Amino acid sequence: MNISETFIRRPIATSLLMAAIALFGVVAYRALPISDLPNVDYPTIFIGANLPGGDPGTMASAVASPLERQFTTIAGVDEMTSSSQIGSSNVVLQFDLNRRIDSAAVDVQTAIAAAMPLLPAGLTAPPSFRKVNPAEQPILHINLTSDTLEMSKVDEYAEDILAPRISMVGGVSQVNVQGSAKFAVRVQVDPNKLQAQKIGINEVDQALQNWNVNLPTGQLFGPQATYNIVARGQLNNAAAFRSIVITYRNGRPVRLEQVANVLDSVQTLTQRAWVFTKDSQRRAITMEVMRQPGTNTIEVTDAVRALLPALQSQLPPSVHFSIRQDRSINIRKAFKDIQVTMLITLLLAVGVVFLFLHNGSATFIPALALPFSILGTFAVMKLMNYSLDNLSMMALILSISFIVDDAIVMLENVVRHMEKGEAPLAAALSGSKEIGFTIVTMTLSLAAVFIPILFMGGVLGRLFREFAVTITSAILISGVVSVTLTPMLCSRFLRVVHSKKGFAGLMDRAFDGLLSGYKWSLGLVLRHRLAMLAVFVIVLFATARMFGVVPKGFIPETDNDALNVQLRAAQGTSYYEMVGYGQRVAALINQNPYVEAMMVNTGGGSGAQNTARFNIQLTPRATRPVSASQIAQQLRGPLGRFPGFRAFVNVPAALQIGGFQGNSSYNLNVQSLNNDELYAWAPRLEQAIAELPEVQDVSDNMELKSPRVNLVIDRDKSAAVGLNATQIENALSDGFGQKWTSTIYGARTQYRVLLELDPQYQERADSLKKISFRTPAGALVPLESVINFKENVGPQTVNHYGQLASVNISFGLKPGVSLGAAVDHIQQVAA
Repeated sequence: MNISETFIRRPIATSLLMAAIALFGVVAYRALPISDLPNVDYPTIFIGANLPGGDPGTMASAVASPLERQFTTIAGVDEMTSSSQIGSSNVVLQFDLNRRIDSAAVDVQTAIAAAMPLLPAGLTAPPSFRKVNPAEQPILHINLTSDTLEMSKVDEYAEDILAPRISMVGGVSQVNVQGSAKFAVRVQVDPNKLQAQKIGINEVDQALQNWNVNLPTGQLFGPQATYNIVARGQLNNAAAFRSIVITYRNGRPVRLEQVANVLDSVQTLTQRAWVFTKDSQRRAITMEVMRQPGTNTIEVTDAVRALLPALQSQLPPSVHFSIRQDRSINIRKAFKDIQVTMLITLLLAVGVVFLFLHNGSATFIPALALPFSILGTFAVMKLMNYSLDNLSMMALILSISFIVDDAIVMLENVVRHMEKGEAPLAAALSGSKEIGFTIVTMTLSLAAVFIPILFMGGVLGRLFREFAVTITSAILISGVVSVTLTPMLCSRFLRVVHSKKGFAGLMDRAFDGLLSGYKWSLGLVLRHRLAMLAVFVIVLFATARMFGVVPKGFIPETDNDALNVQLRAAQGTSYYEMVGYGQRVAALINQNPYVEAMMVNTGGGSGAQNTARFNIQLTPRATRPVSASQIAQQLRGPLGRFPGFRAFVNVPAALQIGGFQGNSSYNLNVQSLNNDELYAWAPRLEQAIAELPEVQDVSDNMELKSPRVNLVIDRDKSAAVGLNATQIENALSDGFGQKWTSTIYGARTQYRVLLELDPQYQERADSLKKISFRTPAGALVPLESVINFKENVGPQTVNHYGQLASVNISFGLKPGVSLGAAVDHIQQVAA
């Protein structure tokens, strides 16, 4: 049986088959997305809940724990971590890679609904969740700055105009706004003035709710027209709120402005963002553009950039755009380099074939197997929803050497028959019949080498599955081309040169000499069989030994022209002191000649006031003599000499695994059923790891000594004056929790009305004694009469891993150290 005979005798059909493969390949190539790594979608869901003013212990026990108990009933949860800070709890669920994220989201929503009866009534909203991919990074940072407008106005443009419009671009999944400065009206009451007017802080809260309303008021139905009734109970700014009447004293109204400072402000005062360049420093609102999985990073970035001029025309001239850290730039460069490498590989493969065959037609025929096999592979990649990334393109480059092998074997056998005097058609039929099944066997055996990679599990399996399928497809398609197109072309176009002169003759004589040398070495080996067997055993042993010696890692560190710096100060550090630290560090980093710009974020909405984050953009790699890792080492020394905080410098990982991100690149989780033992042994383990010579930047997330004020309610006294614990804690929330007491409904979004004490009374614990509140019976009761005060320390963050208290130890690697060596030594220390 000759599997090639049909294709040899029907050249038009064979040509059409190859044309179809080429056509599908070209169409698929144009449609394939371009990325840096294969699309590995980690099913991860982030759940967040906010309770303004809630201490970390309350958030962990009253919010995180009920949610965690319900989440344990969901199938396929691989990892569950939570972090509870002041006023917020975040839970991250990472599911099995085979779990569909959409069905997991439905289960999470059901679990949240089941936990709602157990959650505190003071939550600003039910816990929210969103699907995230830890491996996905922003493809574009867009900074909005203005020298004249308030940041709240700039934030309004970012959140209400730009972010929604950019989110509508094809391929964009979401736009995250960093450094938010959303407008809010702040009512900062003076407790001394409240006492002078004999007004409780809860009365102010109730007045704000009563006088700022947006309720339906009905219609009038006349015989000839219908009228809408508009009462306009909505107040829109601080000026409108100042004249609110809280109560009457001695027949005269007491207005809000008499006891409080009412001002137009922002929702979060303890959060700011800046953009630093070599020439300037500006407050900024940063938008992070995230792409959808499986989309073309370059196309999405180009679409967003094309939209920006139209969006700029809708903004005032005083608002400026600046684009930072465009990931498509590095991907374009890498993809172009890969294309050049592939072209060079193709030319080298064809050149080597010609060097050996010295025949134009004999070189052209197997060379055609290259483009058809690669184009056919593009079609398979499109069907599998793969992308043109580093691993898939590497597979194509490696497959080039395999692709021509089958075609050359077929060609050589046909040439052998032609040299015996057979006609091209007869030689093609005879040669293909003899070698056809051999080529099929060679192709299948070579493809089988990569099949085990398809069955690898976990993250590595997902990463290299695309590599294995791509190279296997190229090999199989090359086998098809070798038994169809190659013998058909041999029967029509192959010409045999019987006498070779000049360079061709010289190469033939060189090959004859090489063959003679091989015969001599083969004879030598066969005469010393035992010695060669001993050499084989030695090489085998040395290979196994070297496998244990060679450094082991996960993914090589990449240089994407970026660095991250994390500052963490002592627990309880003031936000304003942290801003000063950030300014000093930014000035130092900006002196580095290879730093082009940086984005700085200090503080946060809740619980992160002792941190600052730096997102540094370096000059392009081609323009600097040192790598990002070397620049990181240059910065570690000067940053380590600052008192008051620790600085952690990291090169962004090419692939982020897991929902938790520590201060450094790698994390070790420690947990125990006994909290006391956990908090006693975790620092000792951290100290032991820090002494290892392979690691640096060792830290933990254990924060248990944050200053706090303990309030002990005297329940008997409270009951005697007509109060209960709920009323007392609500009054405290009014003064110190920045209570969201009312809402302003704007044309495009909603804004908060926040109630708090005047900032000068939020600086010291003594201010608690100045709060008074009105009892249901009408009496004004000072807080200090029913509560005892005591200053001590408590947790700033409570972390759980799988419902158990945990401590995460982060560490980085010193230059030249492999992850495998560091992990081995850490395991020895922890044992």
